[in-house]
This record gives sequence, structure tokens and C-alpha cells, in this order.
Amino acid sequence: MTDSSTSPPHQITRILKAISAGDPDKADQLYSLVYDELRQMARVKMARERPGQTLQPTALVHEAYLRLLGGEEPQWESRAHFFTAAAEAMRRILIDRARRYARAKHGGGRQRVELESSAGAQQPQSETLLALDEVLDRLEERDAQMAQVVKLRYFAGLTAKETAEAMGISERSVYRSSTLAKAWLHREMSSQ
Repeated sequence: MTDSSTSPPHQITRILKAISAGDPDKADQLYSLVYDELRQMARVKMARERPGQTLQPTALVHEAYLRLLGGEEPQWESRAHFFTAAAEAMRRILIDRARRYARAKHGGGRQRVELESSAGAQQPQSETLLALDEVLDRLEERDAQMAQVVKLRYFAGLTAKETAEAMGISERSVYRSSTLAKAWLHREMSSQ
């Protein structure tokens, strides 16, 4: 596998454009270029999941990649656009898994109570993820740029600089949006 951190972004962009133009043979080449970076994104996401999670970063990468290339014709403008789509695909996979986990047949309506639990017990991770997804959708309706910054920073694990590059905005705008979004999300999550 090629180390994606040393592969030129324009090479990835060129391959993405070839795939978008209908050249399916480039998918394997793209995979070898982006695999390490996608795996790092998946590790960041999985580190935030509930303990005992059965989905592994490698499986998350594979499933996200299949979603990205499956179905309709992919249309990526750049490397940044691809990684934004990959982050969103991973987020959707985790949201779908959280919804499945929360269903009644998985004990979704029941609260597990440990004998030594305190009254201040925290919400299970899947419920928190679902609530965050709902609040993030509301934020996107209110301010799409702020929501995109949250997705790239929190879900994709990008740095402020990488987020700025991916979105075509200044790092200062990323920091400002992060700060405002964090306060807004905290307030909305607290009121649920």
C-alpha cells in the first residue's frame, strides 16, 4: 500500500476525476492511495464509540468505501471533497449501527441498571450519538458551514488546518465556527 500522506493530492484528485468520468478501473488505485488515511479516520471515530464495539476500523473503512463507490456515479471534485464524503459515510454507518442497537429487539427501550450505579449515570453511547445526529441536522439547517466544520473536525478527525483546506476557508473561520458550534451543540444537547 502507498502511504497516502506522501501521495500528491493532485494524483488523488486526478484518479477521483477519472472515476467520476466513469473509469471503474481506477477504484483499486484510489483505494491503495487513500486506505491509510481512511483507516486513521476510522480509528478516530471508533475511539469515540462505546466500549465493546464489535465494528473494527478496518471494517468501517471497507463499508464506507463500498458506500462511496456503490450505487450512483460518484462525483468528487477534489481530494478534500472525497475525504469529506468518506467522513460523512462513516458517520452514517455509525448512526445506522446506533439506531439498530437502540431498537427494541436489542433492548433499546430498556435501561440497564448496574447494582452500584448512581443517579448521575450517563446516557449510553448509542443514544448520545443519535441525539447528536439529530442536533447536528438542526445545526445544518441553521448554519451549513458550522455543521460542516463539526463533521470534519469531530467525525473525520481533521485538524483545523485540514478543515480549512477542505472547505476553502481560513483557519480562523474554522476556529470561530468550532467555538460557536460547540456552544450551540452543548446547549441543544443539554436541553434534550
